[in-house]
Amino acid sequence: MNEIDAYLARLDDPARSSLEEVRRCILAVIPEAEQGLSYGVPAFSVGGKVVAGFAAAARHLSYFPHSGSVIEGLAGDLQGYGTSKGTVRFPPDEPLPAALVERLVSARLDELGFGRGP
Repeated sequence: MNEIDAYLARLDDPARSSLEEVRRCILAVIPEAEQGLSYGVPAFSVGGKVVAGFAAAARHLSYFPHSGSVIEGLAGDLQGYGTSKGTVRFPPDEPLPAALVERLVSARLDELGFGRGP
């Protein structure tokens, strides 16, 4: 069992299934990502740089773009979600939509110079 599988195994549903869905969405964009933990939470890296991560908290789930500018750049897409400079918060029973995860991951890839093009 890898570190992310172990992290998810400790969670109850609906948080576990929501984060599993977010994981699938991230890997659909970056199937080559290295998966592990960063600061104790699941993270996905490309070229040695963390591109995305997520975590479960007591009352919400979080998506981390590991960037201070991705959330600001996608503010219009994130209306209705709680945000801070480095976090998107969402309810445990409502995973982020696949299209939104794709935009978040793609924005971070572009920022790192790993853009995939149109």
